[in-house]
Amino acid sequence: MSENSSDKLSFEEIMFTVIESTQNTFRAYMNMEVFAGKVKKSIEPVDADIVGIVGIAGSRVGYMILSLDSNTAKLITEELSMTENPDEDLMRDSIGELINIIAGSIKSKYHQHYGKVDLGLPLIMSGKLTPKGAVTEEDHSDEDTSLSVQSNGVVIPFRGFGEGVAFSVMVYM
Repeated sequence: MSENSSDKLSFEEIMFTVIESTQNTFRAYMNMEVFAGKVKKSIEPVDADIVGIVGIAGSRVGYMILSLDSNTAKLITEELSMTENPDEDLMRDSIGELINIIAGSIKSKYHQHYGKVDLGLPLIMSGKLTPKGAVTEEDHSDEDTSLSVQSNGVVIPFRGFGEGVAFSVMVYM
């Protein structure tokens, strides 16, 4: 494909690329099969033990967010680092690396087919993030902890078969 403005990415194409990239990353780096659940085309609050965020810039701007509980983070970290009982710092590093790998594979595909795509450094957080647009203004408290996202969103839940692994990948673009 050429790199001109008539080559538009559909949101569905982005969604399928995220699913494929996530599945390929888990298969290649952890020898683990993960399956996508029902995709929700929405912007939702995130409340998780560990949240990895990577910013996306280029012809499409947005965020990729990986959210998971500490048990899933521990299983993933043990597989990635080949370490038993990892500490919290290693789990955060591993989740940052995981979201970076997933986003990097998406970047490679879009750069190759559609032009310039840049990624930010992974940001690792815990707790609740409320993207603007996910709730009404009266739902906000005096302390505004929202992440400004003025775009479309998709939430893709994943599960590992028999692995005890469950997480979500969110894309806002």
